[in-house]
Amino acid sequence: MTDATLFADGGLVDFARAYPGEAAAVRHQLHDHPLFAPDALAALAERLPASHVEQSLGNLKVDQDPSGIRQSTLSPGEIVRTIATNGCWMVLKKVDVDPAYAALIDACLAEIAPVTQLMTGEYRRREAFIFLSAPGSVTPFHMDPEHNILLQIAGTKTMRVYPTGDAEIVPQEVHEAFHRGGAHRNMRHDPSFDAKARDFAMGPGEAVYVPVKAPHWVQNGPVPSISFSITWRSAMSDGEARLHRVNQRMRALGVPPTASGANPGIDAVKVAGHRMIKNAAARVKRALGKGGDRAAY
Repeated sequence: MTDATLFADGGLVDFARAYPGEAAAVRHQLHDHPLFAPDALAALAERLPASHVEQSLGNLKVDQDPSGIRQSTLSPGEIVRTIATNGCWMVLKKVDVDPAYAALIDACLAEIAPVTQLMTGEYRRREAFIFLSAPGSVTPFHMDPEHNILLQIAGTKTMRVYPTGDAEIVPQEVHEAFHRGGAHRNMRHDPSFDAKARDFAMGPGEAVYVPVKAPHWVQNGPVPSISFSITWRSAMSDGEARLHRVNQRMRALGVPPTASGANPGIDAVKVAGHRMIKNAAARVKRALGKGGDRAAY
């Protein structure tokens, strides 16, 4: 456990007003934490499994075609140590597999639990990520399936966040493809979307709460950037994902689904049905697994 505090200057009040559906600027006190020192991050990058490290060159477009993304040939540790000059973007995924970083995310989530658990229930699938960006790097337009608080540790960046649930920005079919899996997270961006967006300028000690599936993109400032992202799922995010999976399956069967949110009662039936079917399938799978040796004969 750490004695550092996630929120400062009444930030928890602003977070509580916005959660879970609106983006909000808050302040934190983790920007001087030793776990985010360059040597500590380089060591972390070197000991994480390869599947937990994603990197590319950072000179990307907001509307970046995934096929045009190029990777650096540097090792993860070298990317961290030379981030000021190598032109890279890197994310260290699920850093909570490391006990020290797990303790840090636990402390952060414990602090906001009085708000989150009242509004969206118990935490599910808690994970932490660390982003390192060279000067001028762009994180293209995309959305994420989790509740997320992005804390700026070093450097500056601007995050442009768009409203959730706007079908002009993210059509229902895009949500369905997102939850079907296999599609790249980058999405089509139209400059006309920007009239609905909100910009958050971030420096050390500043953070942004990003709601589930709120589209956003990020422009890094003139110096290297380090950000810490704490994420979690909830009953709300789980239901939203299940709803789009059901809608996608209906569409594949030739049955046009009602728009998400148009009829909350129908949405609830879809979510409950999906959960019931998946739970039943899991029970059958466990039963077959327990009797697997006998079934083989």
